[in-house]
Amino acid sequence: MNKIHNFSAGPAILPQSAIDASIEALRNFADTGLSLIEVSHRSKEYEAVVEEATQLVKDILQLGDDYAVIFLQGGASLQFDMIPMNWLGEGEIAAYTNTGVWASRAIKEAKLFGNVNVLASSEDKNFSYIPKNYAVPADVKYFHCTSNNTIYGTEMFNFPETNSVPLVCDMSSDIFSRPFDATAFDLIYAGAQKNMGPAGTTLVIIKKSFLEKRTKRTIPTMLDYKVHVENGSMYNTPSVFAIFVCMHTLRWIKSIGLKAMGERNKAKADLLYNEIDRNGLFTGTVAKEDRSRMNVNFVLTNKEHEAEFLKFCESRNLSGLKGHRSVGGLRASLYNALELESVQVLVNAMQEFEKAKMG
Repeated sequence: MNKIHNFSAGPAILPQSAIDASIEALRNFADTGLSLIEVSHRSKEYEAVVEEATQLVKDILQLGDDYAVIFLQGGASLQFDMIPMNWLGEGEIAAYTNTGVWASRAIKEAKLFGNVNVLASSEDKNFSYIPKNYAVPADVKYFHCTSNNTIYGTEMFNFPETNSVPLVCDMSSDIFSRPFDATAFDLIYAGAQKNMGPAGTTLVIIKKSFLEKRTKRTIPTMLDYKVHVENGSMYNTPSVFAIFVCMHTLRWIKSIGLKAMGERNKAKADLLYNEIDRNGLFTGTVAKEDRSRMNVNFVLTNKEHEAEFLKFCESRNLSGLKGHRSVGGLRASLYNALELESVQVLVNAMQEFEKAKMG
């Protein structure tokens, strides 16, 4: 079968090593004679998977024992509720920035538990840039931001100084894509299905001192972060398969390192953005300084050519390029496991299409 170049925004491309290990584990997990999807999550063989995945996160991000790492269910969307439920008391204030659909949803959910101060928003220009030059008030419970916006194609390359205010970030679509100082954050969460694994589990990293500052409200057991931390992601049956794939993806990420991974991802993004800027048939949709290296959003200058171009790409085994239904256009997601070769195939297709249309 000819190689399919997978530009899907998620669930997204995974390293071949993780896929191969998963196939083998579905047949016979850790020489137990059982399939991964039928083995007990309480078996010593599977507990070792969760322990290794947890440690790999700490190793890659250079985190010590002052941080807890857990794998939860419900996607990043459940964290929109769990975070304010755990830390935002009635009448208290949390600060947010609004940079897209997922940030907007996080703000909406936080308002169910307390007051929300939206410090900055890019909604005025259809979320085509990252707001800057705002200050985080000292009297808020925490500051929440979204580091990468999959639908609109913007990314935060710098984070604001929060001083003593806890920093919380949704890193669902760019975690492990480049070096950053994870110790600057009090809580990081990320749905696995972009850069870490398949859909079904969500990574949450919490500074233990922040965990002790939770609100005094009564929190349902399954929504209490402390319960999950104390039980090592095993309070309830975890997403057995998803965490296993994450472990193998994390092994792959560690073998490359975040510095080299960042260089790989920048090279892919530069190659595609340079072609968008050069080719008269295509136009970028976001501010250049805020262009995401994970999700490249662009449009055909002549919208009538869009369906034809997508069909043209499909004939060249280029998959997943249609933009999100809410914004249309085109979107090429360049997650960690996508190789530079695939981006070059897309660039070649753009150049061929240009010749066909412009002669």
